[in-house]
Amino acid sequence: MPIYEYVCHACGHMEVLQKVTVQTDTPLIIAGVAYQSRLLVGTGKYKDLNETAAAIEASGAQIVTVAIRRTNIGQNADEPNLLNVISPDKYTILPNTAGCYTAEDAVRTCRLARELLDGHDLVKLEVLGDEKTLFPDITATLTAAEILIKEGFKVMVYTNDDPIIAKRLENMGCVAVMPLAAPIGSGLGIRNPLNIATIVENARVPILVDAGVGTASDAAIAMELGCDGVLMNTAIAAAKNPVLMASAMRKGIEAGRESYLAGRMPRKRFASASSPIDGLFL
Repeated sequence: MPIYEYVCHACGHMEVLQKVTVQTDTPLIIAGVAYQSRLLVGTGKYKDLNETAAAIEASGAQIVTVAIRRTNIGQNADEPNLLNVISPDKYTILPNTAGCYTAEDAVRTCRLARELLDGHDLVKLEVLGDEKTLFPDITATLTAAEILIKEGFKVMVYTNDDPIIAKRLENMGCVAVMPLAAPIGSGLGIRNPLNIATIVENARVPILVDAGVGTASDAAIAMELGCDGVLMNTAIAAAKNPVLMASAMRKGIEAGRESYLAGRMPRKRFASASSPIDGLFL
């Protein structure tokens, strides 16, 4: 979009100096669908469904992930249904396999989600290794991903920050790869930015940081590394004011993305004057 730069003369006349064109962004494409928001959010840990809905609205997210093993989306008729406040008509519902510790459980959970959501085939796969770290079990993840892809699922996959495994998951046919920034729910921020950057540089599918973000600056850093998006839950839901934090995360994602597109200045060891000294009047 054009931005005009003006100069004001002593007489008050405004004169256009130049027209500056600002680079416009492209949408995030996942499994052939375009999204304007690069922030994906979860639905757990809020005090009630009203707070969940308000925070997600403030985040501007278009993809909302749901833990099928922990959240009612219709499988329990006598309990509040999340879909009553998070409508599939407005959001892309992303079922996830949180709480699964075997490939078999993860595959079964995705099949259940497809039944509950009338054939919906976009899923977030995570197979956990242990309850203390919640790190992914990579062997089981690879097994589950292979089965799900053969069954026609479009798999967004949670993994560690290993560039080799990330590339292998991409080559298998996963539609997005989601390396952790830090342990799930830790809020520690990106612990290994160089690995994340390497994953991004070698990828042909969207790379989204998943897990470990704690605040808006963490989200901005992920985007400045070139990630296509960030998925988070606890960072928003566990904040003192989740709705305000959701708004902050939205802005952090946008600022980090614009910073990445703009291209940062090179780092220098020594100082460099802010004002040019060429043509200095003495």
